[in-house]
Amino acid sequence: MTRRLTYGMVGGGPGAFIGDVHRMAAELDGLARIAAGAFSSDAGRSAAKGAEIGLDPDRVYGSYAEMAEAEAARPEGERLDFVIIVTPNHLHFDVAKTFLEAGFHVVCDKPLTTELGDAEALCRLVAGGNRVFALTHNYGGYPMIKDARHLVLEGRLGEIRRVQLEYFQGWLATPLEETGHPQAVWRTDPARAGVAGALGDIGTHAHHLARYVTGLEVEALCGELTTFVPGRRLEDDASLLMRWSDGVRGTLTVSQVAAGEENGLALRVFGSEGSLAWRHEDPETLWWRTPDGRARTRRRGHGWVSSAAARASRVPPGHPEGFIEGFGNLYRNVIRTIEALDEGRTPDEADLDFPTVWDGARGVHFLECAVESGRRGAWVDARYEPPGEPGGRGAAEPGRSGAPGESAQ
Repeated sequence: MTRRLTYGMVGGGPGAFIGDVHRMAAELDGLARIAAGAFSSDAGRSAAKGAEIGLDPDRVYGSYAEMAEAEAARPEGERLDFVIIVTPNHLHFDVAKTFLEAGFHVVCDKPLTTELGDAEALCRLVAGGNRVFALTHNYGGYPMIKDARHLVLEGRLGEIRRVQLEYFQGWLATPLEETGHPQAVWRTDPARAGVAGALGDIGTHAHHLARYVTGLEVEALCGELTTFVPGRRLEDDASLLMRWSDGVRGTLTVSQVAAGEENGLALRVFGSEGSLAWRHEDPETLWWRTPDGRARTRRRGHGWVSSAAARASRVPPGHPEGFIEGFGNLYRNVIRTIEALDEGRTPDEADLDFPTVWDGARGVHFLECAVESGRRGAWVDARYEPPGEPGGRGAAEPGRSGAPGESAQ
């Protein structure tokens, strides 16, 4: 690269864990640096965060609208290259739309929006321009997840038959929101979190992980959504039966009231000639089992892993990589893609390996289908193509609403 790209951040004010994670990850490889921010809707808190990380006070703003206007007015060469959005979910749409319309590339935390219509509006904005829009499903950045994807798409498991997903956390096992805990308060508030609780917060990660590894899409689902903590307004536990494309079957179990669990994300893929298993608590290992009884452990950092896994590794085996590095792999690809487009070059295929606005719309549609299924107690048709998706029929259907379908018994 000829220079470090500059970025601004919306959200991630004092005490916000995820904002610092994104900042560390975006700067992990020395390809970008933060130059501006609207870290809070409270101007004083935004200024405090800017001072904490050493920003020029003139580029620390009290609102994202002020930031978009001021940064867009800067001369070429001085304006931001991209913007990172790490606000509560209900703000994603307005912030993303504002910066896209101002001409900036955007990186947004998941889920994309709280309503499908807003997600589709962002899809059309991105399809009509030359701007990168990335969604931070960071688990796809782990080297051994990339190795799993390689093995599946190479046909090493044979015909895929079943996909098993689980994601267990225990931090909401008690009514933490009643204590004023800021993360618990907004994540359990339908006005800020959206239509789903645990499914929106962590279930979308599992949904994307399965799509990324297998290349499959959900065609129908049947869900049971439960709220265990009295008075909580969104589900904190969910179980889904899922019918994937190509006749594949599977389940997703999600809970944020699994007392004692920390971040128990796990994926298993079963085929006619073998199976794969990966757990976030041991992210350096991918288990590959075959019908003859052999169980192979594929470990990050060794020379025989796939080229995608090798490219996503920074240190030799035995030196653990993890959460920040997964985010960092995503940001590295996004930054290199932005640089290529801004210089009029075609991005390298390997650099295009990150979730897009269309992945985000699929995630929002998945949530709406799951909530509808839970409400009706029935199977729901979950087939969907976002408008403007490259190579998809949705590109020719700009008026499609994408609302969850009828019962798919």
